[in-house]
Amino acid sequence: MTKTDKIAAPLIAWITEQGLQGLSREDILRGYCERLVQAGIPMLRFHLAQRAYHPKFGGIGFSWTRAEGLTHQHFQRQETPVEAWLRSPFYRMLEMDNEEFRSSFGPVDVNDFPVLKDLSETGATDYFATRQMFGEPMNVPTNPNEPSEGMMVSWTSDQEGGFSDENLSLFRTLLPHLGLALKSSSHRQMASDLLQVYLGRDAGRRVLSGEIQRGSSQQINAVICYFDLKGFTRLAEQMPGPDLIDMLNDYFGIAVATIQCHGGNILKFMGDGILTMFDLGSIEEDAKAALDAASELRAKIGERNIERVTAGLPIADFTLAVHAGEILYGNIGAENRLDFTAIGPAVNLTSRISGLHREVGRSIIVSEVVQRAAHPSPHDLVSLGRYMLRGVSEPIELYTIFGGAE
Repeated sequence: MTKTDKIAAPLIAWITEQGLQGLSREDILRGYCERLVQAGIPMLRFHLAQRAYHPKFGGIGFSWTRAEGLTHQHFQRQETPVEAWLRSPFYRMLEMDNEEFRSSFGPVDVNDFPVLKDLSETGATDYFATRQMFGEPMNVPTNPNEPSEGMMVSWTSDQEGGFSDENLSLFRTLLPHLGLALKSSSHRQMASDLLQVYLGRDAGRRVLSGEIQRGSSQQINAVICYFDLKGFTRLAEQMPGPDLIDMLNDYFGIAVATIQCHGGNILKFMGDGILTMFDLGSIEEDAKAALDAASELRAKIGERNIERVTAGLPIADFTLAVHAGEILYGNIGAENRLDFTAIGPAVNLTSRISGLHREVGRSIIVSEVVQRAAHPSPHDLVSLGRYMLRGVSEPIELYTIFGGAE
């Protein structure tokens, strides 16, 4: 058995065990770097970059240094590649379709690659990079601006003479095992990210934890909110499609961020509307959080509309109906197409309350159930009167959050 094999064997066993246990990428990489140093590898820095399957982030980078330990950074999606990526050794490898890149920090490399210039100023003597792609077809050219799923990895040394041939052999031997463990971890993270983005934070977590059987649901008391944009149909007939989508995303971005900031969950988007739920542990907490979100939402959309008018963009107002009651929360649908959502009389009644905005002349309507649960409330809840709603035997009193003339 070679010296490399003797060092590699326990490291491979450790990496495999961490992958099977489902450890995070951070924990796996931190342990990997620490064990390399303990094995006598003269490592100043380790860096790994992976593509991210996320609507906001295009990639994620992990860096370990002897001084700072492990850190990570998300890279936002860009239509045009950033200069730092275009002038990186990783990009050059993909562009030239090379498997490896090595530099001893000569003048040409330092001038061509800013990251190597920075590393040379810290005393680095050797830089070695390679890649491990996941499922990449053989003999297919790589697009460096849209790389396949996988990882780009580099090791940097500050030892005189740099890495030995045995060091490089160890890196190459461990890389497929590290890649498999990180692939497992990143796929778990990818599933979590995508489920939360498409289903909502709470529903995504429940589905990932195994609540996937059709008909599985639970009965809970919660506050239901229905957000809707006023005048959207008229605007849709007047605006080009891309401008309409931009406007919708602008308002939805404000609404979602505000609701989630106060602990609410986004159940679904319905055209120009959003169905949301507050389930924080008690109906009193839910009601107060929903009213806080409603008040903040009115202020933020008002501010955004001033900005849009100044920029010459079309604007829209919003309506919000807030009600509370028992709902069924869970999986509904067909065997091959499920939706994790909420149904029940409380949801239906919230929709009917939403239909009264024009009649009462107020953007925010709060049911008496929410008003009672939130009492005492810092918000000035003003009665709008009692109304008979379809499906309800008794009239229900409705309120609004007073905020001056609307």
